[in-house]
Amino acid sequence: MSERRPIASRHTKLAVRVAWALAERGVAPNLISQCSMVFAALAGLAFWFSGMTEGFLSVICLLGAALGCQLRLLCNLFDGMVAVEGKRGAADGPFWNEAPDRVADTFIMVGLGLGAGHLSLGWAAAALAIATAYVRELGSAQGQSADFRGPMAKPQRMAVTTASAVLSTVIPAIFGWSLLYLALWIIVLGSSITVLRRSYGLVGFLRAASKGTE
Repeated sequence: MSERRPIASRHTKLAVRVAWALAERGVAPNLISQCSMVFAALAGLAFWFSGMTEGFLSVICLLGAALGCQLRLLCNLFDGMVAVEGKRGAADGPFWNEAPDRVADTFIMVGLGLGAGHLSLGWAAAALAIATAYVRELGSAQGQSADFRGPMAKPQRMAVTTASAVLSTVIPAIFGWSLLYLALWIIVLGSSITVLRRSYGLVGFLRAASKGTE
């Protein structure tokens, strides 16, 4: 199994109890990973619908989107815990550990773009989110320790996305820009920096490894 992202909540008593409960009931970690895509799709749809509704319905959609993002993260937490601590990992686990994340990021970022009325910006955010993971996995394939550095890794992307959804229920806009639109720009710029940082680190690793074999 690939290296795991350091997450403080993984060591809380509640998280451990939930993970053990899932493992004891025979819930497969791959199924939990697959559920993350479902929650992400619901979040994306909720963001989209928030841009087509007003008032109370828009608030419900935004809060539903925030909830979907957080449920996606909980799936990301518990699939690994059930697989490792619960010893229920499968041979194809590495695939289901990574692939659903890329789908989930796309659902959420594109939905956020639709909700903000800037679909192209949503696609840009999705592409950059995938790029951050691509550089990390490329490095791992070359023997580099998994690079989870930000400033806009998955936890930070979901934090910005969730916060923009919740705050949008009480703050419609800032200087004429919706919070969803501002969140997209924060994610795009932050993810771009993240890709550059990880790429720079990978290039440095490869050069150092090459010198070590001369």
